[in-house]
Amino acid sequence: MSKVIIIGCGGVGTVVAYKCAQNPDVFTEIVLASRTKSKCDALAAKIGAPNITTDRVDADNVDDIVALFERHKPRLVINVALPYQDLAIMEACLKCGVNYLDTANYEPKDVAHFEYSWQWAYRERFEKAGLTAILGCGFDPGVSGVFTAYAAKHHFSEMEYLDIVDCNAGDHGKAFATNFNPEINIREITQNGRYYEAGEWKVTKPLEIHAPLTYPNIGARDSYLLYHEELESLVINFPTIKRARFWMTFGQEYLTHLRVIQNIGMARIDEVEYNGTKIIPLQFLKAVLPNPQDLGENYHGETSIGCRISGKDKEGKPLTYYIYNNCSHEAAFRETGMQAVSYTTGVPAMAGAMMFLTGKWEKPGVHNVEEFDPDPFLAIIAAQGLPWHEVLNGDLEVDKIG
Repeated sequence: MSKVIIIGCGGVGTVVAYKCAQNPDVFTEIVLASRTKSKCDALAAKIGAPNITTDRVDADNVDDIVALFERHKPRLVINVALPYQDLAIMEACLKCGVNYLDTANYEPKDVAHFEYSWQWAYRERFEKAGLTAILGCGFDPGVSGVFTAYAAKHHFSEMEYLDIVDCNAGDHGKAFATNFNPEINIREITQNGRYYEAGEWKVTKPLEIHAPLTYPNIGARDSYLLYHEELESLVINFPTIKRARFWMTFGQEYLTHLRVIQNIGMARIDEVEYNGTKIIPLQFLKAVLPNPQDLGENYHGETSIGCRISGKDKEGKPLTYYIYNNCSHEAAFRETGMQAVSYTTGVPAMAGAMMFLTGKWEKPGVHNVEEFDPDPFLAIIAAQGLPWHEVLNGDLEVDKIG
């Protein structure tokens, strides 16, 4: 049986639905579900595949998710809803015997903090139930972890320094817009930075450390160190790593808007009273900012995301290694109607689901993507729109920082 439920009908959910529909030999039945069924209906009609049906669900409510699963009896749920909803969906999976895959780790609504501990706590329950849960199967987290596993399998005896680099060199023509959910995006980049070095986590002020890095086909872009969730699992699963960091590019106009948003209190996630009604400023801001789903039509340029790794090769000699993908916003829009940030998350989610459904990534318990064989996954994403490239013994630049 290869019936899947996709929970979430935003930009990433749209890409996942398109890509699953393109592979009906694996995804024989697809159910799209979100809080607003009419959005799912519109997407299903746009895709036009005969094996897609729709439903509604409140993904904050375990009982509502259980009812959805009982109606459709899927083998796997692809969770591309909000990170706040991960645990509710995992609980429903355990109640109904459904396998699980997501693209981002759990984050509580009232604290801008994310880590895997809440989901790793489900390991024993999923093992005993004979169910597989695959965590963080987007691009970063996701492909970044698989890239690292591929490097360890094929090139390194010891990986010592890992830098994940994420550049969006696209231009959507808006004064300020986020490429995915504004609430999640702003919460993520306004918290303290963190990186791993010499067996401990070091904390920096938000976006305090930055340096120009050169990206293929793009050139130099100012890149900022911030904390990203895949670092937490990678340093555990690859214990030879001495230092692990994550870098992301931001333009100066974006950062200026972000500072203003913070300075005037619009990035707050606590309740304030307005005209007798309690509102959360960041959620109000989300309502007035451009919808990330609407950016694709006028988006130009490309993204470049990869891993820059140094250490010892299989013979014990020094090796530098860069593995990356560049993705065109225009090409992503032509295929799915979404921009490249949604596309680079949605394609890996579909590929991870395909790995599970074909038995290549099926293992009871709760697992991060780097725990599985990287080769078949990377072959799938290359064939499905995300070709990747390798550079051995090139200048990594990041090795000169810090």
